[in-house]
Amino acid sequence: MPEPVPAFPSFAAALRVWARIGCLSFGGPAGQIALMHREVVDERRWVSDARFLHALNFCTLLPGPEAQQLATYLGWLMHGVKGGLAAGLLFIIPGAIVMLALSMLYVAYGEVPAIAALFFGLKCAVLVLVVEALLRVAKRALKGAVPWAVAGAAFLALFVLQLPFPVVVLAAGLVGYLMPAAFAGGGHGKAKDGPPALLDARLAADPDYVARRAGPAWRAGLVALALWLVPVGALLVQGGVFRDIAWFFSKMAVVTFGGAYAVLAYVAQEAVEGYHWLTAGQMLAGLGLAETTPGPLILVLQFVGYLAGHGAAGVAGGIAGAALTLWVTFLPCFAWIFLGAPYVERLHDAPRLKAALAGVTAAVVGVIANLALWFGLRVLFSEMRPGALGIEWPVPSSLDPLAAALAALAAGCLFGLRLGVVKTLGLTALAGLATKLAGL
Repeated sequence: MPEPVPAFPSFAAALRVWARIGCLSFGGPAGQIALMHREVVDERRWVSDARFLHALNFCTLLPGPEAQQLATYLGWLMHGVKGGLAAGLLFIIPGAIVMLALSMLYVAYGEVPAIAALFFGLKCAVLVLVVEALLRVAKRALKGAVPWAVAGAAFLALFVLQLPFPVVVLAAGLVGYLMPAAFAGGGHGKAKDGPPALLDARLAADPDYVARRAGPAWRAGLVALALWLVPVGALLVQGGVFRDIAWFFSKMAVVTFGGAYAVLAYVAQEAVEGYHWLTAGQMLAGLGLAETTPGPLILVLQFVGYLAGHGAAGVAGGIAGAALTLWVTFLPCFAWIFLGAPYVERLHDAPRLKAALAGVTAAVVGVIANLALWFGLRVLFSEMRPGALGIEWPVPSSLDPLAAALAALAAGCLFGLRLGVVKTLGLTALAGLATKLAGL
């Protein structure tokens, strides 16, 4: 008798998990990928390490927020187009709602101390989650001297040499392609002990599974492109601030390789000095809000869009500007996944491509290390100054004892008491709120 085809969790059950991830996805891409890995690989075994990293490698090569695209990819694998849309949208919507509310509060009242204090505690907890993710991914993805060397080289290239992100990732992929034997166990090693992950078991029992999902995915990708480009084309002939928002952020959607950090300087310069939508101080405030809310860091663009629209047409214009920014920023992300993922899945077992993607995985470890260091220094120290090699280094005297204490509390909750992500985030956030309001 043929082996029974394993059943996935219901769509409703998956929705609850994607909503949970969307509401807890703090800390930029490193923290978000860590949370997603914990939820779908470690705790539920829906996806294997190999499949998760394979998808992450592809998403890393795309413009746009890789964590949001990874959620879309995995959602599509499990439940088709509706699963990809649900996972991708639920990754965005909670943060977008919070960012819109904070943008409105910021314009109306300035920064709100209680909210800032709550998010301060969250940032300190997320730092611990990122470090845990770095250690876990490195342990499972780096098998052998060459992958470790590629990870170290990627970190140095980004942190010290400040090379463009696409150059680093593509170079790592080329190393893997040229040295397949060195990456035989890197990024696609053996699964954890026990039965195979649910998705892998399903694919083994149903070899045509991906092929059946390819056609609907390609059609959805073309629809996403049309929904993105047609309104932009219509706005371009009308003029005004909304034309500028549509054109500027559409450009950002196709050049944001390496995530938000790679383009924030350019966005800030153009939005402040070119379009005069906001001041430099407001741009920094928006970045601070984006770093402490759930969802992709690229949601800072929504803040910029709100202020641009608000300056032209008040609150209604601000809401329209924020919505338009989200539309032209994220629709391309769905298009890239739905158009490309079926091809990537078909090539999952091609030896040289597998090695190339394992090389990318090794580089991603260096990328996460770079992001973790960047994020950690700015959480623990209040002042950074240019130093040796043109790198910004922390001023030792600016160490924030409260941030260090909250990070230690989060580490104790997560590693010592094993309270889990939700309780760790909640307790650290409340501790941050209590200490800040107490004047500490």
